[in-house]
Amino acid sequence: MAEIVRPIPEITPELKPFFEASRNGQLVVQKCDGCGALRFPPRRLCPNCLSRAASWTPVSGEGEVYSFIIMHRVYHPAFASQVPYAVATIKLKEGAKMLSNVIGIDPHQIRCGMPVKVSFEKLNDEVTLPMFRPAGG
Repeated sequence: MAEIVRPIPEITPELKPFFEASRNGQLVVQKCDGCGALRFPPRRLCPNCLSRAASWTPVSGEGEVYSFIIMHRVYHPAFASQVPYAVATIKLKEGAKMLSNVIGIDPHQIRCGMPVKVSFEKLNDEVTLPMFRPAGG
């Protein structure tokens, strides 16, 4: 039987700085050079001031679970052994929100407002993904 391969995110030109930082164990988000607003995923225009100027800035990796769902169905065979797992919107301490997984905890114990801290999972030599664990655990 053929091995089931986990889907790997594509490193697009817009996300290249994000993946380079993640590979080095650092979480970064896009920062508007016009108004200073933080955002993720990256966009060509700032939703606050419509500036096209942006740069990548490091963030603490600390935040809280803003919302989440628990996946009970197998939508891709590569994730069958992980069911149930949590997909969450994480509100970073600095204000930006990002979609990720919450790991290191029974998904049924996750709560909105729960403090979390970034952790990195290396998928291959090019792609390392930020995941979040309960803070202090």
